[in-house]
Amino acid sequence: MATNNRIIETEQARDMLVKFIAGKKLPFASSITDGKHRTNDQNRLQRQWVMEISAQLGDQTPEEVRGYCKLHLGVPILRNENDVFKAEYDAVIMPLPYEHKLKLMMVPFDFGVTRIMTTRQKTAYLNDVHRHFSEQGLILTNPEDLKNRRAA
Repeated sequence: MATNNRIIETEQARDMLVKFIAGKKLPFASSITDGKHRTNDQNRLQRQWVMEISAQLGDQTPEEVRGYCKLHLGVPILRNENDVFKAEYDAVIMPLPYEHKLKLMMVPFDFGVTRIMTTRQKTAYLNDVHRHFSEQGLILTNPEDLKNRRAA
């Protein structure tokens, strides 16, 4: 089953989606999610935190931290809110041993999790990352500090 994710933010993009759907052979399944796509600021904050977590833990690379976060914190959000994601994840990844699931979250496999999130989902994900690692005593950059630095 091929999945085609699109972010629709303009009338032209909507028109292209309608043309794409009109050209599809029947039968097919479709899913539309309300909301905007994750933001560049959210992506930058995630990268910053992954680096900070890796440095403070000392025994995981940034990519290993990213994979852990995707699997433990991102997957549950999408499984609860995205039926297409849930179906693909449950069919392909869920049956695998934990070590394989974790590897599939990282490069070179990089199963899509955060890249298909809306801004609301990515906010929930980032809040979960912050809570999870703060509860372990790690100190992560405050997003407000980043905004203030850019404004200065």
